Amino acid sequence: MHRDERVLRELVSGYGRTFAEEAGIRLTDTPQPLYRLLVLSLLLGARIRASVAVAAARALHEERLDSPRRMAEAGWRCRVDALGRGGYRRYDERTATRLGDGAELLDRRWGGDLRRLHREAEGDAGTLRELLQEQPGIGPAGADIFLREAQRVWPDVAPYLDGKALSGAGRLGLPEDPRKLTGLAGDTQPAVLAAALVRAALDKRVAEDCLRRAG
Repeated sequence: MHRDERVLRELVSGYGRTFAEEAGIRLTDTPQPLYRLLVLSLLLGARIRASVAVAAARALHEERLDSPRRMAEAGWRCRVDALGRGGYRRYDERTATRLGDGAELLDRRWGGDLRRLHREAEGDAGTLRELLQEQPGIGPAGADIFLREAQRVWPDVAPYLDGKALSGAGRLGLPEDPRKLTGLAGDTQPAVLAAALVRAALDKRVAEDCLRRAG
């Protein structure tokens, strides 16, 4: 087996868990899981540890803030308190406002259903990235996070390996080219591959561990 294939095998086997899975989101092409992924992407897009963002996403779900309507109707204080319970305190007030504003926009423009946004973009990743950034609090990084994960249920977007994922490939000494990486990864789903590469980009210990085990 080629060295690059061995490295990717170790990476995926050890770290190939999507961030949606970590947040307890069973991702399907239906409104509620897609909305929960959008919220998670907003939280992960801030300069905060991924583990804190995931915990905050779980806390919001525990409060049943898992649809645009419920998010908007819950009120600002409820959102702040839920974010605080998840440990998302540094940005809790601003994020609570953005979640409320974004929920209202999503409900008004796309009927609370991100599949309508997908259809409007006709599956074009660049257009999707632009439309996602109309959501308050979703910048380029947040849009990339969403699309990296959503490609699991929106295969017309795949392979979506953005700059963050490709920087993880570079840290591992792998080709920084999406097609080459997916070819090396074989049957690995692009969303799983992307998540594993991002984990390598975020934590050099992940890369060191994979390189050591790959030999």
